[in-house]
Amino acid sequence: MQQKEIQTLLLPILNKEGKNYQKNKNVYARKAVIGEKIDTYTNDGMESTNTVQEPSYVIRNQTDAQEEYVVAVAKFEARYIRLRTISKEWAEYRSTGEIRALELTTTLMKQLHLSTPFYFTADWGEEMIAREGDFLVCPKNQQEIYRIARKEFFETYKILKEEV
Repeated sequence: MQQKEIQTLLLPILNKEGKNYQKNKNVYARKAVIGEKIDTYTNDGMESTNTVQEPSYVIRNQTDAQEEYVVAVAKFEARYIRLRTISKEWAEYRSTGEIRALELTTTLMKQLHLSTPFYFTADWGEEMIAREGDFLVCPKNQQEIYRIARKEFFETYKILKEEV
């Protein structure tokens, strides 16, 4: 399933039924090298691969899996604040962004005619796996959709209070 297809399928439901979350754990990040390949592994296995094609950062989450992924410089600088230097390459950052997230329940997967697992094309053009129990998310004020594995989601995000 292509990124546009997953957006068409999921954005209306995500906007109606999803909840707003914010990252509650800091991350480590370093500048990426053009051409560098980053494989993202979560607690349940390989999630996706991203080959750096533009100026970007490699982020390492502070989870049990310590999953790494690539974020373009413009997105990174809009979403993260530098806290401190860790080493020559790495620094610690705090996220300022919000996401809208929806759990892939059995009911939702049946409603959308999705098998488990299923694959879709991530915003960076590579295949990404999604399983029942995972969360599909969209950063606030953006259109991309990506997966966050269930364990890492609960290790990393907290729900924001709904506006009244």
